[in-house]
Amino acid sequence: MENSTYPPYFNLTMFVNIGNYRYPAFVLCLLLCTFIILANLVIIVLISREKTLHEPMYIFIMCLSINSLYGSAGFFFRFLRDLLSDTHLIPRAACFTQIYVVYTYASYELTLLGIMAYDRYVAICQPLHYHNTITSKMILKLLAFALIYPVFSVAACVYLASRLPLCGNKIPKVFCANWPVVKLSCVSTLINNLVGMLVSTCTVFLPLAFVMYTYIRIILICRKRSSEFKSKVMQNCLPHIVTFVNYSITVFCDVALSRINLEALNPFLAIILSLEFVVIPPIVNPLVYGLKLPEIRKCMLNMFSCSQPERKTPQK
Repeated sequence: MENSTYPPYFNLTMFVNIGNYRYPAFVLCLLLCTFIILANLVIIVLISREKTLHEPMYIFIMCLSINSLYGSAGFFFRFLRDLLSDTHLIPRAACFTQIYVVYTYASYELTLLGIMAYDRYVAICQPLHYHNTITSKMILKLLAFALIYPVFSVAACVYLASRLPLCGNKIPKVFCANWPVVKLSCVSTLINNLVGMLVSTCTVFLPLAFVMYTYIRIILICRKRSSEFKSKVMQNCLPHIVTFVNYSITVFCDVALSRINLEALNPFLAIILSLEFVVIPPIVNPLVYGLKLPEIRKCMLNMFSCSQPERKTPQK
């Protein structure tokens, strides 16, 4: 009875649909994982080394890259192992640990995007007060809130899910997620649903609403200014807009997928949609910020040019 209500293992059933494609999928995902690690490490090292980039906006970008490494580690290491395995059972403790890591990664991404929107809002709409508002202490407070809140909010959801007696152990995904585990419950999940809705509202919808509000205000300010000012604002804000839209789409897809029967979809489509939540943002973020922000692009070119050995001119 103990094993049926609190199963020691969960079965990730979506791996069955990969079949003979698991070896090409492993190579592709290994390359993606390597690119994510290297690209985000370049951003982190670049911003930490270059004193000219020791500004609030770039510090928040570095935090995004650190979070991308954190989320990728929580997903890819287990996922790559499961691709080559004949069985896809994950221990109960490892499953809930992966849920915690993946969901805190998602929460960190949203809170950081909210903080970055606030930074851009003050810089553009209140430029004279920027240095008095976005101080070193304020940056530390914002980052502390962005890190501490998800720790406790996600922990509450994971703890409630871990206490549920379950009538099964099959999770129709390629990684552990909270809602599929809750749906296996043998008892009422009213408390889980209420806490989940509260955490989702505070973690997802409030930051997204705040980001939309700040950009509406920025657009209204830009309407009254010169074309040169608009161009400069667009250059600074475009990477954040792209990141925000990209992450909003992946979050929406993940929420929508958790509410439908994944096994009824095309198996490859279901796997791709499941993966984009944890794969696309860590790939897109360093590309967007590395290519679109001229300061980062310039420092990146200088770093790589300095790493190349100088050619010695032959002596006559």
